[in-house]
Amino acid sequence: MTLNDPIEVSAQLEMELHHILDFWKNNTKDMEFGGFIGRIDHNNNIIKKAPKGIILNTRILWTFSRANNFYKDNRYGAECQLAFDYLYDYFRDTDLGGVYWEVDYKGCATNKKKQVYAQAFCIYALAEYYKYCANTKALTWAMELFDLLEAHSYDPKLKGYIEAFDEKWGSIEDLRLSDKELNAPKTTNTHLHVLEAYTTLYEVTKDPKVKNALLGIYDLFLNRIFKKDNHLDLFFTNDWQSLSSEISFGHDIETAWLLIHGAKTIGDQELQRKTENLLLSVTNTFVAEALDQDFGVINAIDPMTEKLDNDKHWWPQAEAMVGLVYAWKITNDDSFFNMGYKVWQFIKNHIIDHKNGEWFFRVDVDGVPYTSEDKVGPWKCPYHNSRALIEIISMIKG
Repeated sequence: MTLNDPIEVSAQLEMELHHILDFWKNNTKDMEFGGFIGRIDHNNNIIKKAPKGIILNTRILWTFSRANNFYKDNRYGAECQLAFDYLYDYFRDTDLGGVYWEVDYKGCATNKKKQVYAQAFCIYALAEYYKYCANTKALTWAMELFDLLEAHSYDPKLKGYIEAFDEKWGSIEDLRLSDKELNAPKTTNTHLHVLEAYTTLYEVTKDPKVKNALLGIYDLFLNRIFKKDNHLDLFFTNDWQSLSSEISFGHDIETAWLLIHGAKTIGDQELQRKTENLLLSVTNTFVAEALDQDFGVINAIDPMTEKLDNDKHWWPQAEAMVGLVYAWKITNDDSFFNMGYKVWQFIKNHIIDHKNGEWFFRVDVDGVPYTSEDKVGPWKCPYHNSRALIEIISMIKG
């Protein structure tokens, strides 16, 4: 088998990373109301008075901070400062702690719900930002958020993290991230983002209590959340009874490589061996079940109802490349790299918006983009694709 030239692939990925970062630097700053624009539609039309979500804003801070750390310079210093200041001034709950879910275009809090997914992503962004600039205010805030999650969200009896709370950290009936989710008290998606947040927080602090919390999350993923069929359970009761049979292929492959990254960060060789074996099992299943004939990653399937979502969203394509390159690095089996390259070819042909920049939110089974989806929005952010490119470039060059 002939290996596609990794150096040539790396050069292509570096060029696309530059394009993505330029798009966000040049098109998303809110010059009128501050911070970053809350929504830009498919055709790059700015929705001036769109609300601003915590997920978009934390992911912007994470992305520009990660880019500075990758390039080892200050080229996105202004963007990092803008993103951090806006989060600190408008999303931070100065009275009750934590971050709000949403503010309006002027920065006034409109949804003060304490979603644990959001608190985790703020920790992730702040820790990466601290790694870039050593801003102690950012690290202090990140540790405050960690302590809040451990005090209010962590379930000491049944383990894991409760999904959401009201403004005062009290219990609420509607725990969902969005109206597309099941109303479940514990979810894989939130635990995944607590995992990545605590990994980077431990990297910059080496705090034993962060490591202990992180190891608890590993126990859940390895012994409860990942099933024997190499898929994740997605929604749970408080006592970890499964509430859904749906398979999310993007989450499967993303979680598998993030577990390896965390094990390396902790410095636990036995945990690294376990997670590497898990990734190889997950990747083989992923290749067999998630890749369409055009090598795009289908979104989801429910084996119980036989409901298939064969749209191809932007982010599972990015995560697939990372997982496949991880498998290549572990095994030296060139077929994994070549498969990742085929996914990259699909991205270039169907997901990248070569006219207006960035990536389409999703395309249909024929590779046609949905024009109703945003280019920038509460969930359409620069983190999945930029992170994937940085991870792969680093592995090829390393």
